[in-house]
Amino acid sequence: MPNLSALLEDSAAAYADRDAIVLGGTRLSYAQVDGAASQVANLLVSRGVVPGDKVALSCANVPHFSIIYFGILKAGATVVPLNVLLKAREVAYHLEDSDAVAYFAFEGTPELPIGQAGFDGFTQVDSCREFFVVTVDPAAASPIEGAATFGAAVAQQPPTFDTVDVADDDTAVILYTSGTTGQPKGAELSHANMRSNALVGDRLFGASVDDPDTYLCVLPLFHSFGQTVVQNGAFAFGGTVVMLPRFEAKAALGLMVSEGVTFFAGVPTMYWGLLGALDDTVDVEAIAGDLRVAAAGGSALPVEIHREFGERFGVTIREGYGLSETSPVASFSPDGAEARPGSIGLPIPGVEMKLVDADWNEVEGADQVGEIAIKGPNVMKGYYDRPEATEAVIRDGWFRSGDLARRDDDGWYYIVDRSKDMIIRGGFNVYPREIEEVLMTHPAVSLVAVVGVPDESHGEEIKAFVIKKADDPTTEDELRAWGKEQMAAYKYPRHVEFRTELPMTSTGKILKRELV
Repeated sequence: MPNLSALLEDSAAAYADRDAIVLGGTRLSYAQVDGAASQVANLLVSRGVVPGDKVALSCANVPHFSIIYFGILKAGATVVPLNVLLKAREVAYHLEDSDAVAYFAFEGTPELPIGQAGFDGFTQVDSCREFFVVTVDPAAASPIEGAATFGAAVAQQPPTFDTVDVADDDTAVILYTSGTTGQPKGAELSHANMRSNALVGDRLFGASVDDPDTYLCVLPLFHSFGQTVVQNGAFAFGGTVVMLPRFEAKAALGLMVSEGVTFFAGVPTMYWGLLGALDDTVDVEAIAGDLRVAAAGGSALPVEIHREFGERFGVTIREGYGLSETSPVASFSPDGAEARPGSIGLPIPGVEMKLVDADWNEVEGADQVGEIAIKGPNVMKGYYDRPEATEAVIRDGWFRSGDLARRDDDGWYYIVDRSKDMIIRGGFNVYPREIEEVLMTHPAVSLVAVVGVPDESHGEEIKAFVIKKADDPTTEDELRAWGKEQMAAYKYPRHVEFRTELPMTSTGKILKRELV
């Protein structure tokens, strides 16, 4: 059966009593999760949802996300996961843009705009006719007049459902891009796209149903990385997903010890947070004894973090690369290969990658910089209802990513930077990541983000925003002078500003556009 929901259903049939999801003291078996998802599918059908309809979901990392996600898929509908930090106006935009007919919103997310005013705004979205509030207490009354609670809505629904057959190319999920340039666009991902990316886990990570992994879920499930690599990857191989609704380094380390976590996936700032939270109360040996896979993606992993994590936990972080438009994984450092810090590895099985110039011509030769283009079963169908935007990035099955990279003699890829982040100073191209890597080697620097700022004489000037290590006496002028000694004259940051924190997205990426 090609329906993506088979990832859950097959494991429920084979390992009914195995833990599928753990959250605090709650442990749900595969049979329980599958039964609850079937109740959601029955609910949707009873409300008139038909195959191909779009159903939106705003939910933190709690069991409801997976239950509703797979329930929507069982009904043959398309899941539209939304960032839980969106405000009412932004949620309304996504509902309208995706033509969603129903919307599930979790009340336990403080930022989620499900107050009465917000709900009244949602009712103005012509397509969206059903609104369900997922309450923490299933028996609680709806906090919003006119909106049904999830608990009451599914209570009378049967826990069995005949899953709708779909075609491989039918849309399973619409993932919205971050919208750093213009309005967010919905990447249409088919059942085949998402399924192929989840099932590659055995070849990428050695996942096995006979020796299932325990995954710590700190990446938001509404985002492609957590959704595919953690949730779908775990369910595909009968693993257990230990959920943490909001990343907090100390809590994450505690769960790694208590649950015997074998698989950790995170963005670089999460690895930075874990290292910063280590103290005498953390049983590092226990974590190191269980941890089998440490996967990083989302943005470039500083070499210093790569080195320190390996030293403390005895596990080499394996870096990967992908985008919402590629389901998301496109490349990864191969299992068992010697670490090459800074590299995003090789294309995953079944996927091709190459470097192209602005005119789609292939860039040949080792260490030549070009834009990454990707082709394979993971590449999206296109942007929902945006044919022109789709044509701009897809040609002959190749998707151009917007990321600049180089390739070494062995075919390993190295991200240079986002093409839009590149700084042009006095006619010279400067890649912020290169500057960040150098600054991270200074003993005072804990985390850094480099951006280009307007400059009358050079067009752009280089500025570094730095979080210092605790109690370090280094001044901004001293760090600037050190950078001048380490880098070419056109590269070193003329401006250095110390910060106690850096703006980040809900997925842990540094928001450089807010620093400019």
